[in-house]
Amino acid sequence: MQTLDSTNSQGLEFSLRLHRGDAQTGFQLDTQGCFTAPITALCGASGAGKSTLLALFAGLLKPDQGFIRLNGQLLVDTSNQLFTPPHMRHIGLMWQDGQLFPHLSVRKNLMYGYQLQPEQSRRFSPESVIELLEISTLLDRQPRHLSGGERQRVALGRTLLAMPQFLLLDEPLNALNQSLKLPILAFLKQVPKHFNIPLIYVTHQIEETKILDAETWFCEDGRLVSV
Repeated sequence: MQTLDSTNSQGLEFSLRLHRGDAQTGFQLDTQGCFTAPITALCGASGAGKSTLLALFAGLLKPDQGFIRLNGQLLVDTSNQLFTPPHMRHIGLMWQDGQLFPHLSVRKNLMYGYQLQPEQSRRFSPESVIELLEISTLLDRQPRHLSGGERQRVALGRTLLAMPQFLLLDEPLNALNQSLKLPILAFLKQVPKHFNIPLIYVTHQIEETKILDAETWFCEDGRLVSV
């Protein structure tokens, strides 16, 4: 495994091992890397370890061995029993279904994470996110009255307004058809430039990585290979 001797001050640097199940049929993740590009894409077959890696970055899983460092700050170091809990990592995570709060309007969904941030941590305004995502006409709607594409745009806005330092997107467009995917991909491509938030985008679709102009890595059997 990579050690902590070499430090990258920016980006997401990691060296991780995780084993689940028995030796014959279990899953083994053993990988390392440093993501410094504005947009990084993770591709690979189902079960290759992409979502597991995101869960490790977000703090939803603990590695058996290794470290995670974000912009020079250690989040995880198993050799020193360091494990930063998810809510203190400043990492945003968005799943396939967006997971909006069904009882809140679009406006209140967007403001949920924003209102929890100290004023000095609010690097950009809700209005700037609403304008970029073109969702101003949706603010008073309930999630049940949104289309699939609208739900994902609102979910992206809510995640951004929680002011993450890094954004993780786990196949966020998987359930959408091509006509709905293209405008959201266009929004995602602008996120690092407009809000200074790099992102990791998990997908099965190579075409999406090209639209995003992403640095692409392939995940296979728990290991990453840079393209």
